Amino acid sequence: MNDGYREITSGTDCTVTSACDLRAPARQTAPLVFSSPHSGRNYPPAFVADSLLDTVQLRRSEDAFVDEIFAAAPDLGAPLLRALFPRAYVDANREAFELDPAMFDDPLPNYVRTQSTRLSAGLGTIPRIVADGAVISNKRLGFNEARQRIERTHRPYHQTLTNLLESTQSLFAGVVLVDCHSMPSAGAPGVRSRALKNVDIVLGDCHGGACAAAITDLAESTLAGLGYRVQRNRPYAGGYITRHYGKPDQAQHALQIEINRALYMDEHTIQRSPGMPGLIRDINRLIGALCDATPEILEQAQTAPPQATLPQAAE
Repeated sequence: MNDGYREITSGTDCTVTSACDLRAPARQTAPLVFSSPHSGRNYPPAFVADSLLDTVQLRRSEDAFVDEIFAAAPDLGAPLLRALFPRAYVDANREAFELDPAMFDDPLPNYVRTQSTRLSAGLGTIPRIVADGAVISNKRLGFNEARQRIERTHRPYHQTLTNLLESTQSLFAGVVLVDCHSMPSAGAPGVRSRALKNVDIVLGDCHGGACAAAITDLAESTLAGLGYRVQRNRPYAGGYITRHYGKPDQAQHALQIEINRALYMDEHTIQRSPGMPGLIRDINRLIGALCDATPEILEQAQTAPPQATLPQAAE
């Protein structure tokens, strides 16, 4: 299959396309796949030129440096997939065509989703705003331009992710997708800041509907044991990736991890802070704990029907 990206191969080198970068272990020894869909920082010059914002303002939508925080995954036996395109350009944690009609100068096809809480917040597949609420551009788009953006970025990212999950599940008793994110310390559009007061990390498993409880329990106990204040599903229970790929009844689990940006970066300048090395050491411990324990958890898991999920804040 050729969807505009290279065939995935194992090895220590990256598999790179204009859309995504796969860091594969020399040999996959753990039934996990790590995904970083919001850490991309390759900004097309024409996109920046059309924006009302400078590059630093645009970068406030990134989960900046999250790919670096989880970079040890391949060394510990699990692949890491990261987007190279920025979230302000196309958001991989949305449906392929979740678009705001007010942003376009022509009618949208019937298959486009035009209403959702995320669109109301300005955070569709092509966002209207960045994380602090600033409008990206006043220029209306043509649907053909949007379609081309999505076909060049969103589609290959998800096809690559699907291939990774399928190949991993063929090797083990199941697979766990760990979707890696960061969250603004003061909250994002649509999120009340008090929901994140005194919270370092939010684990999202769609209220148990996307991931076996034992896996979420393991992540929570490991992080809490390292001194982090951990909360489940509030205010981030899981975005599109977690909901779409989390299928416990098919031995495919998905867990979203949101890290408070104040732990490791200056959110205004988008610079790493002195806290980043310590956070990386702790996340390496989390990755190691998941890689060690998940195979047995998957083998012993008795699959239960997914629980009903609650309305989510826009991630």
